[in-house]
Amino acid sequence: MMPDITQHGTAETKEWEPVANTPVILFDRVSKTYGRISALGGVSLGISGGVTGILGMNGAGKSTMFKLMMGKIKPSSGAIRLFGTDPWKNPAPYSRIGFVPEHEKLYDWMTALDFVTTFARLHGMTRDEATKEAERVLSFVSLDEVMHKRIGQFSKGMRQRVKIAHALVNDPELIILDEPLQGCDPLARTTIMNVIKELGAMGRTVLVSSHILHEIERITEQIVILHRGRVLALGNSHAIREMLDQHPHKILLDCEKPRELAKSIIDIDEVTGMSFSNPEKLLIETKHLGEVHQKLPQLIIDSGEKVTGIDNPDDDLQSILLYLTGGSI
Repeated sequence: MMPDITQHGTAETKEWEPVANTPVILFDRVSKTYGRISALGGVSLGISGGVTGILGMNGAGKSTMFKLMMGKIKPSSGAIRLFGTDPWKNPAPYSRIGFVPEHEKLYDWMTALDFVTTFARLHGMTRDEATKEAERVLSFVSLDEVMHKRIGQFSKGMRQRVKIAHALVNDPELIILDEPLQGCDPLARTTIMNVIKELGAMGRTVLVSSHILHEIERITEQIVILHRGRVLALGNSHAIREMLDQHPHKILLDCEKPRELAKSIIDIDEVTGMSFSNPEKLLIETKHLGEVHQKLPQLIIDSGEKVTGIDNPDDDLQSILLYLTGGSI
């Protein structure tokens, strides 16, 4: 249930004040349209503290939601509150926010330290304060050893970490990261994920958008799924997966003798069907993925059959959207 907002003041001023326990971010029936195109439709949610993953395919409305939060575009209807304040009437909340957009030009001729120091100066710090703070946040994102190198020499993952550092230089309470892992190599992804998790553990409110389910699940259990500009599901990842258990899941086993292995697996009560996609693969169907995964290892050992791989081919965001929308995405 959405928190209440109480209106105070005269009809002319329409000043808004939050009631107790107002979330850091509040969307109250927020819509954004461009002519006949709806980019966001009637979104209501409140978010405070920790890391929240905003999941959705391209065009789902993730970037639109972030642009609305940052005041880059104005909602067509509904109310947005940041720290209980309407940012269109009072821009003060933006001093408490760090934002990393999906696409952003960096000054390749600047060093990482110069770049972040410049933004610290824009926040009103003295030269010494700015340098000290820039060094701190660059160390926090594991760039302390290369902070004096030009950004143009950096990999995609390093550039993303420079962007995160610049967003942290004002010590924000709310951090918004739009697709921060896109285009990064595995090592950079792990480093950035660790930074995000640490920020959440520090009590900051962190929003991270992605279209890759398992990436978000490595960062947080708190997930909002957007689809065509609407909130399709929200909650922790376990609750969302439990909701999906009414739909069949697939488990794909790579094995030498799938038909022999199937004779053992058929005894699992939760298995609803099996098929053989090729001579070395066994496809299992179930509505109880967790239970089957718990029983599979011992059954495989008892069967004596050699299994070289286990995969969940429908364990991705697109499959979840298919389930939640009844097969129409």
